[in-house]
Amino acid sequence: MNSTLKLWTQLGLGTALAGGLLAACGGEAGTGEGAAGKAGAAPDTAATAGEGEGGAGAGEGAGGEGGEGEGGVAVGDAATDPVAYGIALAVAEAHVVAARDAYAAGKKEAAAEMFAHPVSEVLVDMDPTFAKLGVKDFKELFTAASVAASEGKPAAEVNKAHDAIIAALRGAAAKAPKTDASAAKVATGVVADQIERASAMYRSLSKNDSYEPYLDGYGFAKVAASAFAANGAAIKAENPAAHARITEALGVLGQAYPGAARPDKLPVEAGAVSGASAKVMLAAGA
Repeated sequence: MNSTLKLWTQLGLGTALAGGLLAACGGEAGTGEGAAGKAGAAPDTAATAGEGEGGAGAGEGAGGEGGEGEGGVAVGDAATDPVAYGIALAVAEAHVVAARDAYAAGKKEAAAEMFAHPVSEVLVDMDPTFAKLGVKDFKELFTAASVAASEGKPAAEVNKAHDAIIAALRGAAAKAPKTDASAAKVATGVVADQIERASAMYRSLSKNDSYEPYLDGYGFAKVAASAFAANGAAIKAENPAAHARITEALGVLGQAYPGAARPDKLPVEAGAVSGASAKVMLAAGA
């Protein structure tokens, strides 16, 4: 309990009590995750640093008129739109993957904050949807992981906490809302969204030397790659153009985000990242 209270104090006790461990990603330099538009409307590829994570879900109904969570997720649509639902889970996963890798890179405080962020940015707003779909509340897993990182626990313990969250996210994914959209179309929408989020974060880095926006983008790029690895064959069968453009974009993002630690010099021109993402969005029909 003392460790949790200490963590809440570090991240903002008032916001923690209001719904959970609030600390807007990238907020310290004006690149907040909730600053951009709904899923389904890709941010302008010339976006400035306040447009970091609006996302760009490419599925039917993504965005719509539903409410939007702090993390730029169309949570109001998530109960009926599998793309919006998948994006919410992917955003949470991106933070967790980034947190794990940041911890391995020796960034203890950043990891603790990153583990905590999805609670306020996504999961609190998703509570009604999860309840409707029969998904058990798993927010405490993020708190436990954040505390473990904050206390400097062994990497094996932090990794175990990470794995528990991933298992919970996979369980939640199995209860996604059903529509006529194919699994490939849903996967394409989620992957395209993560690629655009990673691109938007990268675009902000030339005017922002803080670590967190980089770490956000790194997480989005990693989750885009893992989701594509799991669904690439289906995407290729249904939309070969999207498959090709995603493959190209992930190659660029792999160079842009070489690891969890931010490089001293950005390795890729922002225009190359933006261009690759724009091609994905076009091919995905976003």
